[in-house]
Amino acid sequence: MLKTLFPTLGRFRFAVQIAMLFVTVYGSVIVGTYMADKISNNLPALSCAYDQMNGGYCVLIPTQHILHHRIGEGIVRAQQLTFGMVLPLLMSFLSFFAFFFVIGKAFCGWVCPLGTIQEIVGRIGRRFGIGLRRLETGDLGAAQKARPVKWLLLLGLVFLLPLLTGLGVTPHSLGNPYCDICPSRVATTLLTGNTEQLALNLGDNVSFGLGGIANLLIGFTLVGALAVRQPFCRICPLLAFNAVFQRLSPMRLKKTMHENCGKCGICTEACPMDIPEIAREEGRKAYSEDCTLCGRCAEYCPQDGIIQLKWGPLALFSSRREYYKNRVKGELPDGTVKPIKFVKAATKGGEANA
Repeated sequence: MLKTLFPTLGRFRFAVQIAMLFVTVYGSVIVGTYMADKISNNLPALSCAYDQMNGGYCVLIPTQHILHHRIGEGIVRAQQLTFGMVLPLLMSFLSFFAFFFVIGKAFCGWVCPLGTIQEIVGRIGRRFGIGLRRLETGDLGAAQKARPVKWLLLLGLVFLLPLLTGLGVTPHSLGNPYCDICPSRVATTLLTGNTEQLALNLGDNVSFGLGGIANLLIGFTLVGALAVRQPFCRICPLLAFNAVFQRLSPMRLKKTMHENCGKCGICTEACPMDIPEIAREEGRKAYSEDCTLCGRCAEYCPQDGIIQLKWGPLALFSSRREYYKNRVKGELPDGTVKPIKFVKAATKGGEANA
């Protein structure tokens, strides 16, 4: 039959061309303009969009329109987004990684101002004889139960709420919710003599609530630090953020097992974060997500070379028995020191003169 109607492929192709000419030029007469638009907007043929009766547009038409109105303008907006938002964010992350590569999580244990303030307050508490309260360190202890809080704060307050605010889902007041409740904001500004951060914003309920939480947190941090070591560090989202990238830094904690490990528990007792893994684990498992690389576990380990602070292949500090003996003369592993005596005992000579 095909041979009778279309003796050559050329004729068959020509018949198809005529049929498609009718469809592409007059197709909307049959199916309607709306349906014709739905049939195809990207035909791989020069079917002119200026033909008001067209049944399908040439692919070059939507290509040009997409390049013009979508991609071209989108690139311009992307450039604005890139230079206005992406690049600053990228530079922030690059700066973070550059610094973090050098000392890693030691930023928490050595640099963080709020961590330092908590340690100073803790030392004052110990000097005045305020008893130290340690968190339970078992598998279901308070130290372990507190760990998820910092991840929730990181995901919810640092990432999710600001993004939702940018998308217009949540109020503008939630644009930087973590900073609005961060106790470091209050503590460090108070150190400069600025008391404005203690004032509550009465402009809207959200800002007022965040300010109230900030005041509660700074009170909890300062008062709690008198009896509990590093209370806010345990829930700090920056500690969680640093924990995500802790394997990227050559600065790390190295622990090898000793026959007394898990028995004496001195390293966990010395740890301001009450980390049990350092006493009972070795290798990476001992380098917990809560570790701030303060080095107290290495200081108070009574065995030679069991715990080390390392930067790459270099051992910056190693536990030593002699160091431990000298260290405990001035301060016990849990931070206990001799309380201050306001009235000194009279000398024998003074008593004699009296």
